[in-house]
Amino acid sequence: MSIQGPAQSVTGDSASEALIVAYLQDHPDFFERHPELLARISVPHASGSAVSLIEHQVGVLRNQLDTERNRLSHLISRAREFEQISARLHGLVLLLIAAPTLADIKDALNEALRKEFNAEAVTLKLFTISTESAMEDPQARAFLDFVERDTSLCGPVTQEKNELLFGEQSKSILSAALIPVRLDGTVGVLAIGSGDQDRFSSDMGTDMLDRLGEIVSRKLSILPK
Repeated sequence: MSIQGPAQSVTGDSASEALIVAYLQDHPDFFERHPELLARISVPHASGSAVSLIEHQVGVLRNQLDTERNRLSHLISRAREFEQISARLHGLVLLLIAAPTLADIKDALNEALRKEFNAEAVTLKLFTISTESAMEDPQARAFLDFVERDTSLCGPVTQEKNELLFGEQSKSILSAALIPVRLDGTVGVLAIGSGDQDRFSSDMGTDMLDRLGEIVSRKLSILPK
């Protein structure tokens, strides 16, 4: 930065520049007390043109404002999306509360997840995990590594799991969310399938899916034996 005019030009080495910077930081009202200097200060652009310091500051502030506006718009969009998902989950909970049997629970999940969450395939598989069942039941054997998880698993699934979960629809399912379900003596998986390979990715958040798993687990645990 240079100040041109009758007064002596202010230039210098890095130490002198550091002193100037420090002084201006400690005295932010400097240019208010010396407004005549603002008209004599220019800031070169990469293009070679120059503008006044005030114009340069206005440009910087406008860029910062645009950045903050975009950030705020993104946050508002995410908040609205979360609110919509929460409302849909609330509606699903109400359907589950009213479901008196396992078949009704499966119907409620299938209806709500397809309609409100754009799922293309929904299945709820329950099985008993034990050494004997793992040897005799191909579903139990295939999901032994999954039922110990505390959180949902999203992304593409192996062909074996895909066929066990979605049957004839498996050929069209390219990504899925596998949600662990647990109750006394029984474990299982609630699977939501999509034909879009990017619909469920391995890096997506699973908080909402995990809550859904807890809700389904709780509902199943209170069904009449």
